[in-house]
Amino acid sequence: MKLSTKGRYGVRALLDLALHQDEGLVPLKDIARRQEVSLPYLEHLITPLVAAGLVKSTRGARGGVSLIKPPSEIKLSEAVQLLEGSIAPVDCVNDPKLCHRSAYCVTRDIWSEMKNAMSQVLDSTTIQDLVERQRQKGQAEVEMYHI
Repeated sequence: MKLSTKGRYGVRALLDLALHQDEGLVPLKDIARRQEVSLPYLEHLITPLVAAGLVKSTRGARGGVSLIKPPSEIKLSEAVQLLEGSIAPVDCVNDPKLCHRSAYCVTRDIWSEMKNAMSQVLDSTTIQDLVERQRQKGQAEVEMYHI
């Protein structure tokens, strides 16, 4: 499966919110600028995250968005599924009835294993994990710059 920009940018937006959660409401234009995503597209991506109860949106001059759940409670699997739908590489993995060959198709078995491996990674990774990775990478870049 290849993630679309919906999944990639949506996860980056959640990461950005987690990194800036101590600032209170974060204006979408700030996230869009930092993540190099157009504001209209980011608004489109935030909508399902708000509907699912991951993000709170407040309108107005002092409005913005914030995480509702702690970053440690937001699994990547939840975010990716909201933004992308199924991560199955082919439809018959989710619904064997779609193909009359499903019962004896060895390639379907491989696609199913692939989906399970991806699910395992996404289920075991939280936004907080990404925050920690980002901080390590950011620190490494700062250290490299000073050498």
